[in-house]
Amino acid sequence: QLQACGGGLVQPGGSLRLSCAASGSIFRIARMGWYRQAPGKQRELVATATSGGTTNYADSVKGRFTISRDNAKNTVYLQMNSLKPEDTAVYYCNGYYRNNYWGQGTLVTVSS
Repeated sequence: QLQACGGGLVQPGGSLRLSCAASGSIFRIARMGWYRQAPGKQRELVATATSGGTTNYADSVKGRFTISRDNAKNTVYLQMNSLKPEDTAVYYCNGYYRNNYWGQGTLVTVSS
């Protein structure tokens, strides 16, 4: 089970931090990540982090977003800085180990 939180309304240029708490030991070895889906668009990868710490980012968020994980707490974070209106989307937490696991989405709205 994945439980995401931290979304909300923020002005352009602002910051938010999303959190995703995972239950189950499998997530300590799973690749964890964040995806997002904007209205009328397909779900897209935002960032992933392996249990060993290797990270990957979409080009659109590089330099602005940072994914991190606390394996002891089974929690993955997404620090989002310099937010833009085009970052507005529902953000989904994902865990992958042999299967895909999805959390419920959390809405991020970037608007003045």
